Amino acid sequence: MSWAYILGLLSTAILGLPTSNVLWKDYSLLIVGAIVLGIVAAIAIPRFWRSGPKSGIWLTAGIVAALAIFYFHTRIPQPGASDISQFVTSGKESVQGQVVTVQGKVETMPRLTRSSKGQFWLAVTQLNEVESNGNKGATSRGVTGRLYVTVPLLQATGIYPDQTISVTGVLYKPKPAKNPGAFDFRAYIAKEGVFAGLSGRQVSGIDEQKGVSWGWWLLQQRITRAQVHWLGSPVGQLLSSMVLGNRAVDIPYNIRDQFVQVGLAHALAASGTQTSLILGWIIALTRRFSAKTQLVFGTLALLIFIGLSGMQPSVLRAAIMGFGALIALVTQRKIKPLGSLLLAATILLIFNPLWIWDLGFQLSFLATLGLLVTVPPLMKQFDWLPGVIAALIAVPLAAALWTLPLQLYVFGIVAPYSIIVNILSAPFIGIISLGGFISAIAALIYPIAGSAVAWLLYYPIQLLLGLVQVFGLLPGNQIALGTITIWQLLLLYSFICLSCVIPRVRQRWWLAGLLTITVVLLPFWQNKIEQFQVTVLATDEEQILVIQDQGKVTLLNSGEADTASFTVLPFLQKQGVNQIDWAIALDSQPRLRSGWVSMLESLPVRTFYDSMPRTESRRGDEEAEVTDTKVQEATPSISAMPAAGKAIANALKSQKGNYQEVSRGETLSVGSTTMKIISIDPPIVQLQIKGKSWLILGETKPEIQEQLVKSGNLTKTQVLWWSGEALIPELVESLKPEIAIASSNLVDPEVVKLLVNSKIDFYWTGRDGAIQWTVNGGFETTLDANRDDAALL
Repeated sequence: MSWAYILGLLSTAILGLPTSNVLWKDYSLLIVGAIVLGIVAAIAIPRFWRSGPKSGIWLTAGIVAALAIFYFHTRIPQPGASDISQFVTSGKESVQGQVVTVQGKVETMPRLTRSSKGQFWLAVTQLNEVESNGNKGATSRGVTGRLYVTVPLLQATGIYPDQTISVTGVLYKPKPAKNPGAFDFRAYIAKEGVFAGLSGRQVSGIDEQKGVSWGWWLLQQRITRAQVHWLGSPVGQLLSSMVLGNRAVDIPYNIRDQFVQVGLAHALAASGTQTSLILGWIIALTRRFSAKTQLVFGTLALLIFIGLSGMQPSVLRAAIMGFGALIALVTQRKIKPLGSLLLAATILLIFNPLWIWDLGFQLSFLATLGLLVTVPPLMKQFDWLPGVIAALIAVPLAAALWTLPLQLYVFGIVAPYSIIVNILSAPFIGIISLGGFISAIAALIYPIAGSAVAWLLYYPIQLLLGLVQVFGLLPGNQIALGTITIWQLLLLYSFICLSCVIPRVRQRWWLAGLLTITVVLLPFWQNKIEQFQVTVLATDEEQILVIQDQGKVTLLNSGEADTASFTVLPFLQKQGVNQIDWAIALDSQPRLRSGWVSMLESLPVRTFYDSMPRTESRRGDEEAEVTDTKVQEATPSISAMPAAGKAIANALKSQKGNYQEVSRGETLSVGSTTMKIISIDPPIVQLQIKGKSWLILGETKPEIQEQLVKSGNLTKTQVLWWSGEALIPELVESLKPEIAIASSNLVDPEVVKLLVNSKIDFYWTGRDGAIQWTVNGGFETTLDANRDDAALL
């Protein structure tokens, strides 16, 4: 029945991620389908599988699956009538920001974000509007619910759980992922029962607290401070993370990213390794005591570990299985590892069925399953090796085998050196984890003793960091294959399960491996040679275009550093892009070009076209050629441009890429696309993409638009893509576009009226998300937005 319950929860994947937007009737159909499937199985399967489960069991399984779906739906968080998210303004005011002061109780310790801010969860009780909303005036009301709060790092100092504080900032509703495959922040916080966020500016009420209440965070801080005291940063945080888990300790993101990149993310997460060490020490120290005493001490140690590391699915799974092993040990009974794993998963999913879609829970479950069913046959294959070496190879290989398909489905990236890194790092991780636990226990008793023990681990940690850095610098340390489909995922796990269950398949492991690789690589290769897709990425204010042309990739603009790191690179990786064939930098503002540095550090570029002039004299010569238009006038200072261009050229030189400057009037051929540079500043470019004419119009002032119309240099175009600022009617009439695309969070209402009245199809990244165009499919949006443009007016 446990399998029926879990499969029932997995069937909710048909309806997508668990959100409050899915209607009850959709779950009703799924529930009915589970019952019907159980009835069909009860009638049909016993006729063919006479030695299998009886009809009653199949019928009961269908009912259990239906109940699981019903229970899953009832546990999806829903905002109440007084939830603070109900009072977030919509429309134009929501774009400008709603400044409020909220009061509530802090639930978690502040965590450092990638943007160097402090983040914590706040249970709110009071909402006060700082700025009046319309003509109604400022209001104050009691509210309920929780908030995802970010504040400047200095403002987060001194914030602890259970404090009652006031935070002033901008209240907002998180938006869904705007780009294909991007992180869905709205779904992430919705699973926590949170439907609004607060970008805080100022925190008050911290100094009014009379005292600090006890909490697990006090013990976490005591351990972390002791280990950082003599080890320093980031070595101390790394040790604390390997003991308590990365959710309890802030690790610098550069260190965390290096571990993830080489396939050692599990070393920073609290899970089975820590549980095994804890129970091993407890049993060793209490071997002279009775079985009941061992059980009590072991249970107490597991509860303390859960409290210190947090209520994470992976921690709870390891603790439940550890508790089962502890009971079996002290009662001298045998335990079935697979049954224990299934029982642990069932208990956790009854406690919170939404964890079925938690990536940490899924990876922890699959990795443990791999260790249980795959390590024994692998050990037999490596019986010619010493036992310790065979175990070092078999354990990471089994875990990687079972988690790789899910990683491809979610991230689309393979770390080729991960197994080698795991084998080489296993001794260091064992020594550091064991020493870290001794240091943590000592720190709780006497902090200086904990610092002294932690100091002894300095060189092993440095060796581990050096190993990670060396493999992180090797070429091909990450290969983007692109995300696989759900059917590919199911096929891969089917092959893995068959090889574990059927001995004949296991003996022909090379054939199963070949089929597995074919399932992934053949569709990847076929998609590459056939794909032609143009994507306008949804960004805050940058214009970024990606052209995928039968395996060749063209990237136009990078945006700011954060845009390149969190929007452009994740999109390219999930599309299976490992190289940019043509990169074109059109933005003249250094701020909007800063992303090229991180792009070049992550992906090789074969040819880089730079519209930024190296000297002021060259720019003056080009402007002298412009006799009938003033397009090149009214430009910002370019004093910083030569340095930026030099940095890009140096980065390309290390990659053996080609750096070329482009000038006004130049025509480029990038694959099957032709690009003509009409103007450099502001950037104005004409594209011919598969017979369709595009015009890219950068931020252009109305007076310059008038000059463009008078000059007659612009011809009619089919697609107008501009930065969202005001357009004059004469320009639209001159171009007569069929499609208009605005890359902006806010579009001038007068422009919307003009486009609607001219019967021009209008797309807007602030509303529609990323826009993709294919020859056969036409234009498609990432978000299912309301196509009524009147809502913009």
